[in-house]
Amino acid sequence: MTEDIYWLLKLELQADRDAAFDALMTEMVDATLNESGAKSYEWHRTGSTVHIYERYASSDDAMIHMQNFGANFADRFLAILTPTTLEVYGPEKDDLRDTLTPVGAVFHEQVGGFDR
Repeated sequence: MTEDIYWLLKLELQADRDAAFDALMTEMVDATLNESGAKSYEWHRTGSTVHIYERYASSDDAMIHMQNFGANFADRFLAILTPTTLEVYGPEKDDLRDTLTPVGAVFHEQVGGFDR
């Protein structure tokens, strides 16, 4: 088993917000690239549907990301994107669970498998 924590966040982009989306996504990717515990941070889009796959080395690293998100991006992010689903995998700590629960996160306990 792994200490990694990862999630898939699904969102809907508001109409006519493409320029704001592109600018914010670029800024957030650049900022997350500087977080040493961020292992994967991928944005995908089909029409107005956006998926963000995020993987962190630990629950503590994911919490660092969430603190940076809250301080620097949350208001602009939520002004143009509406979360629809958040599926979380891995051994999350209480602080991360408390942070993600208000946006409807569903937490999945790993019961088997491996990571290479």
